[in-house]
Amino acid sequence: MGNPHIPKSVRYFASLIFSSEVSLYEAKGELSSYIGEIHATTGLIPFNHSSYYDKEMGGNMLRLFLLFEPLLHRDFLTEIKLKTNEIERLLSVNRKRTVNIDPGYIALEHVILATTKGYAHRVYLNRGIYADLTLVYQNGTFKPLEWTYPDYREKETIFIMNQWREEYKGMLKC
Repeated sequence: MGNPHIPKSVRYFASLIFSSEVSLYEAKGELSSYIGEIHATTGLIPFNHSSYYDKEMGGNMLRLFLLFEPLLHRDFLTEIKLKTNEIERLLSVNRKRTVNIDPGYIALEHVILATTKGYAHRVYLNRGIYADLTLVYQNGTFKPLEWTYPDYREKETIFIMNQWREEYKGMLKC
C-alpha cells in the first residue's frame, strides 16, 4: 500500500491570446495580482493556428506566455482557472472576450493546462474544471501527445517549456 503525500509545488504560467494591447496590459495586471509576480514573458507570437477566436475577438491575434513566481501547489489550478475566466469576463466588450487566458503549470514530469471542457484525456478536478495533460517529459524534452493542441506541438513552445522546466528544476534544489 502506498502512502499519500503532497507532491512538489509547481511553476504556473498562462497563455494569453488577444488582439488588443490594452486588454493585454490589464490582463497581466489582474493575473499578477492574483497568481504572483510575472517572472518571465515571451515576445509576441502571431496566433494563426485556428480561427476559433476570430468571430469573437477579430483577426490578427497574438499570443504571449507569462511565467509566474512563486511556486504554488498543484491544487490551486482550479482557482486560477476560475479567476482567469473572471478576468476574461471583466475585459469583455459587448459580451465578447478581448483576451483568452489559458493557465497551466509546469512540473518535472509534464505540462498541464486547465480547461472547462471534458474529454477522454482530461481529468476532472472540481468546480467544473479539468486538467488537460498537454506535454510529457521523456528523454530530456517535453513531448506532445496525440491530442496536444497544434500550437503546443511547435518547437518554439516546447523550447520555452523546456527552458522554464530547467529553471523550475533549479528552484527545487534550493
